[in-house]
Amino acid sequence: MRTSLSALALLANVLCSSAQQQPTQPAQPTVSAPNYTIEAIRYANVRAFPLSSLVMGAAPEKRVDIAMVFWVIRGGGRNILFDCGFHRPSWIAKFRVADFLSPAEAVREAGLEPSLITDIIVSHAHWDHMGGLDLFPNATIWIQKAEYEYYIGEAWQSGGRKGGIDPEDVTELVARNLRGQVRLIPGDDVEIFPGIRVFAGARHTFASQYVRVAGDEPFVLASDNCYLYENLLSRRASATFDPADAKANVAALFRMVQLAGSPDRVVPGHDPDQFGRFPTHGRVARLR
Repeated sequence: MRTSLSALALLANVLCSSAQQQPTQPAQPTVSAPNYTIEAIRYANVRAFPLSSLVMGAAPEKRVDIAMVFWVIRGGGRNILFDCGFHRPSWIAKFRVADFLSPAEAVREAGLEPSLITDIIVSHAHWDHMGGLDLFPNATIWIQKAEYEYYIGEAWQSGGRKGGIDPEDVTELVARNLRGQVRLIPGDDVEIFPGIRVFAGARHTFASQYVRVAGDEPFVLASDNCYLYENLLSRRASATFDPADAKANVAALFRMVQLAGSPDRVVPGHDPDQFGRFPTHGRVARLR
């Protein structure tokens, strides 16, 4: 036993000496987050929408006006859209959309040319959030891997769920992937740019996501994972992929508030009140 212990001690001394002779590896530099600006763009409205379709358990007779919105995040040399609206006439007619302005033109109202959009983070694949992809041809698309795989595949098989998904949007998404312009995000709490993280959204669609933008006052952009401020106030779920997901959706509301540090910095997907809470010029509200 003594021989064995002595051998081990000698080996440890040799390894320690060898490690001390190795050159010290330089520390990897920490990439600090840019001071991102955030703007909400209201490109259309829908009048008298059933509140019960937005807040589970709301009175079925109550109606509210909703805003059709996407968001612009600028900083670090990037012009990022969180969602990108829609423009196909069939959806405009089906939902009796009012005050419509093409998302490409709406971006110009924020002082950007559509060709300068570098990235689009897609919260989910519904027609009014992914339907503008073709208007921003130079952008790289960021979408949850599970969302992408489901809506280009299983959703269109027997028993699949494809309500609210436009085949032309899916075709454009696949075409962009073939051109190397799609990045698939592998789940929850992933930083995709310095200071911008995406989080799993408790299944508004198959694998929806929302965004946290870091800063002295961080913001959470919820998209349809929280339709309205009323969802936050009442802690009642938005529409979900399956009714069984409602509890997880409510848990996500609590998490959003924690991530933002205040419910005032959680921005719902369709609430027109965001254009009353923040400085607004025309169709554009400056959140930060």
